[in-house]
Amino acid sequence: MIKLLTGMLLLAALVGGSWYLLSEPETDQAPTHSEAQVRRGAISALVSATGTLNPINTVLVGSQVSGTIQHLHADFNDRVEQGQVVAQIDPAIFQAKRAEAEANLKIAEAKRDKAWIDVLDTKREYERQGDMQKKKLAAESVVDAARFAHQSAKVEHQVQLASVAQAAAALQREQVNLDYTTIYAPINGVVISRDVDVGQTVAASLQAPTLFTIANDLTRMQVEADVDEAFIGEVQEGQPVSFTVFAYPGRRFSGSVAQVRLQPTIEAGVVKYNCVIHVDNTDLALKPGMTATVSIEVAHRDDVLTVPGAALRYVPPWPQEQLDQVRAGLESGQAIVWRVDGTTLAPLTVSSGIIGEKRTEVSGAELSDGMTIAVPLKRQDAERKRRFGLSLF
Repeated sequence: MIKLLTGMLLLAALVGGSWYLLSEPETDQAPTHSEAQVRRGAISALVSATGTLNPINTVLVGSQVSGTIQHLHADFNDRVEQGQVVAQIDPAIFQAKRAEAEANLKIAEAKRDKAWIDVLDTKREYERQGDMQKKKLAAESVVDAARFAHQSAKVEHQVQLASVAQAAAALQREQVNLDYTTIYAPINGVVISRDVDVGQTVAASLQAPTLFTIANDLTRMQVEADVDEAFIGEVQEGQPVSFTVFAYPGRRFSGSVAQVRLQPTIEAGVVKYNCVIHVDNTDLALKPGMTATVSIEVAHRDDVLTVPGAALRYVPPWPQEQLDQVRAGLESGQAIVWRVDGTTLAPLTVSSGIIGEKRTEVSGAELSDGMTIAVPLKRQDAERKRRFGLSLF
């Protein structure tokens, strides 16, 4: 009997404990909103993009002739002046070709002079045969032969004159090719890239190979940023720009929009437009090729009321019919913010303006600086809490 009673008590304790642990836990009432304040101040609308820093004026120095690099007179980061020799291609082959062309010109000139002597000789013979014909001492056929020989000599002289001109042109071409073996800096600037070494052979048969890249002035740079087509309509020349680069995470650089190019680029189905931003780089902190995270200020206002952007999206847990009544009178460009009055919320109709990165410009007759308004919770804390922090499921 005692064992039976003990078993029943244990069974009752087990059933009661299970019911207690599996029963619906108690819950705490979770808040439905956080609080923020209406603030008066300045606000800016920004368009964000990424771009690459480049010198404003960059020249690729190439070679118009093929050959072996004999000397290099410039290296990375060297400052060069316009007209300065920066490289020399081995001129031996071109010197030989020029000498050959010069010899061909002398041969052509000699042939021209000989042809002129033949012209004079045939002319004298033609005139002599003409005088003899007048005296009945020469046949007409002989005179005709002398005239034909004279005309042939004049034509040959013209051919030799053309040969001289052709040889002179060939000599000039070889001289130009010889001159091209000496590479000069086309502008004043800084060498930012050297693509050849001494002893390397460059081939210019299809296109001019690049030997150096020279930047005209690194104290003035430009950012080429790609702006999405959804925002390009807001971007205009002259708008202020701020940007950061990875090399200086705590520093912001400034510039202005210099050009909005019309040529679109399509990346993964997204249409973008290139915007050129001029930047002052007097301290030479910025380097070509750096990636810039750009913010273009497309609108700005001072001394206006602003609220967090989330305040315009907050909706209290009111019945849907009551929310519909509040929204019934809204017009285009208007929204609702909820004023916190103790433990109650009161709807205020506002007109929105510039949308900034975190805050939005608003205006309304009932708004005031410092007013407390409701915003959505940063983290929803509406999960029900169990009294002992234990749940079997």
